[in-house]
Amino acid sequence: MSKPVVAVIAQGTMGAGVGWRLAQCGVDVVTSLAGRSAASGERAAKAGMRSVLDAEIAAADIVLSIVPPSDAMALAERLAPHLAAASRKPLYIDCNAVSSEMVIRIGKLVAATGTPFADGGIIGGPPRPGYDSPSVYVAAAPTGALDTLIRGGLLVKPLDGPIGSASALKMSYAAITKGLTAIASASILAAAKFGASDALYAELSGSQKNVLPAIARSVPDMFNKAYRFVGEMDEIADHFGRASSAEIYTGMAKLYQEIADDQATGGKGDVAALAAFFRKRD
Repeated sequence: MSKPVVAVIAQGTMGAGVGWRLAQCGVDVVTSLAGRSAASGERAAKAGMRSVLDAEIAAADIVLSIVPPSDAMALAERLAPHLAAASRKPLYIDCNAVSSEMVIRIGKLVAATGTPFADGGIIGGPPRPGYDSPSVYVAAAPTGALDTLIRGGLLVKPLDGPIGSASALKMSYAAITKGLTAIASASILAAAKFGASDALYAELSGSQKNVLPAIARSVPDMFNKAYRFVGEMDEIADHFGRASSAEIYTGMAKLYQEIADDQATGGKGDVAALAAFFRKRD
């Protein structure tokens, strides 16, 4: 009996982690390295993913799109001709941090090729040794179509909802978690500007005993990821569909961009100030 074939695109931290978990559980994992960096190729090889042409991607049993939000539609457009030409269609699952409106548009494009489409949302970190899998919520998948992923070691949680519901869950969850990280970062930087860091830390230690440990983890962990959060905040702004809420998250996108820019140039500004808020009190 041949192995099931799952295409995972691309080979970022999450994509490589998902590919590694599937490969560990006996799935033949394929990917595309077209236009990708040497580092992407190294991650793919380490994860047990083999590179193939787009026509072979379309011949897989399942295609998992795990790319930056800004690339989600472009990937679907790139694969559409190959999906249309495939004699046996895969299940295409968009697992990206995009708004429900965006995933509906992507779904229409994919469905026009005759390919079944499902809406996915990944919550949690990438699979790794000692940590099996994030929660992979999937809406609108055909009955039994997710069995390969479940047997492949992923914690798949089917949603009884239409296309857009898994993305809505992902967006709302990220709005809370990454939103709190942004609020904490902005507040710490404002306190540092006026020499109130010690007093803020002391007050949080006394009156917000549940909040402080959470931001002590999430804020420093964000520095190397801030560039990825920018597009996600823009998608969250679209997700809410109301100007008052959108303005909050477009502002957070700008904050994350500022932190990302600082990190890229050595982290001597915002990143250093945020790290110092926690480090000096360890």
